[in-house]
Formats: sequence, structure tokens, C-alpha cells
Amino acid sequence: MKNGQNRKDIRPGLQVDIVLKQDQRTGKTTRGVVKDILTNSPTHPHGIKVRLQDGQVGRVKTIIE
Repeated sequence: MKNGQNRKDIRPGLQVDIVLKQDQRTGKTTRGVVKDILTNSPTHPHGIKVRLQDGQVGRVKTIIE
């Protein structure tokens, strides 16, 4: 499993675990399928921000192969 800090590792259709804004304190993850990549920079120390197909937005913690 890869962490979600490199934009090149993430593409629409991948299954990922993200941390939602309201879960940042607890670190609780939410699993879903990437719809859009919202971070423009090639890397981000807290994870690339994505929108899932169900509309939730958060930072990628792990990429599920």
C-alpha cells in the first residue's frame, strides 16, 4: 500500500482511505473511490486532497491496490 502524498500515484477510479476534515483530530479514515483530484501540487505532506464519488472531500492516507 502506498501513502497518499504523491499526486502521480493517485488517479480517478482508485480505491483509497481518506481523512475527512472533521476527522483530522481522531485520524478516522473513510474508504471510497476517487472522483477528482483537488490538490494541484505534485506532493503534499498531509496527503493529496481528493473528492470521492459520493462527494466527500478529504486527504488520502493510503491507496488500496
